[in-house]
Amino acid sequence: MTENTDTFGGNEDREDDDDGVTANSDKKSGRTSLLESGEDFEMLDEEDIDDDPPPLEDAGGGKKDKKLESEAHKEAEEEDVSTPLEEWLDVLGSGMLKKKVLGAGQGPDSRPQKGQNVKISLKTSLADGTLVEECPALSFTLGDGDVIQALDLAVQLMEMGEKALIQVNAKYAYGSRGSIEPEVPPEAELLLEAELQEANDAPDLELLAPALKSALASQKRERGNAHFQRGDYAFAVNSYSIALQITESSSKVDITTEEESELLDVKVKCLNNMAASQLRLDHYDAALKSCVAALAHQPDNIKALFRMGKVLALKGEYAEAISILRKALKLEPSNKTIHAELSKLVKKHSEQKGAEQAMYKKMLGNPASVGSVSQKRHAKSSWGLNWKWLFGATAVAIGGVALSVVIAARN
Repeated sequence: MTENTDTFGGNEDREDDDDGVTANSDKKSGRTSLLESGEDFEMLDEEDIDDDPPPLEDAGGGKKDKKLESEAHKEAEEEDVSTPLEEWLDVLGSGMLKKKVLGAGQGPDSRPQKGQNVKISLKTSLADGTLVEECPALSFTLGDGDVIQALDLAVQLMEMGEKALIQVNAKYAYGSRGSIEPEVPPEAELLLEAELQEANDAPDLELLAPALKSALASQKRERGNAHFQRGDYAFAVNSYSIALQITESSSKVDITTEEESELLDVKVKCLNNMAASQLRLDHYDAALKSCVAALAHQPDNIKALFRMGKVLALKGEYAEAISILRKALKLEPSNKTIHAELSKLVKKHSEQKGAEQAMYKKMLGNPASVGSVSQKRHAKSSWGLNWKWLFGATAVAIGGVALSVVIAARN
């Protein structure tokens, strides 16, 4: 179990707003709602990197005598023991993340592994030396995105007991947005002084008490919320995925109905927030799956219904979206957000149907004009038929009169 220490800013992490009301304080602090323009009613409180350090280059060459070969092997072993003091290690090879050992550790075998819970002392300063904050005991799970990316990467290269200075480009710290707490300006480079104090295996989730499991999942979800608020939606999805894995893990300990309900509530919140992040990433199919999963557990969950309606609308499935939003509005008739979204979709759907009808008319021609031409042709055809019949009848009558005259003459 890790301490819930926020290196992004404690004010950014908080519970979701289940009442659908956004506090004025959020606007003052510069936070954005989950869906812009007041459309949301739930607040949410990158570049491929090799996980392992680059291998040493092969310095082998031609033939050497045994003595030189032995000395070279000895030097290689010494280099592998630890990074030399006062020498910068370019972690990524781009100059954006560098690490220098200030105090040697216990050797490469003592380096922590991804997934372990670590504890470090940390002093954060700006590039000009201005102190930002000091954390004598910062605990987090390595590789889970609980801290800024620079720490997640650099601490993996630290040895137990090692003291290091880490030079960080803004891209791997607080980026273009900076941070409110700790106070870091946008695009700020940082200097981190860190000492690795502990590294322990994460607890076995199957043996973890349900209350602790819920707390751990909530902590990961809050980390996802912090990523979301910063616009790091892919990192947010990662944190929510970790939280979901915790809630879905099997348990070998007894669990009460209340504890099970609490875990389920955390799970649904994670699915809702994940759907919001996937929407921002334009991953509509993934967002739809998240909504469906949330509704499978809570069919009347307003937020899941609302987001599902949003996803369907963005996919152009207006009729289905309208049906879902009408269900949500029936459950919460006073919700203005749903009203606005539903009205907008009904208008779009009407316009879509009108456009389709116009297209069909263009493809098939004007039915009215076609009918008029047909009627004229029928009238002309009928008149031609009547005229022929009249002419024939007249001819028959004249022929009958002539025949009568001939017969009378003969008589």
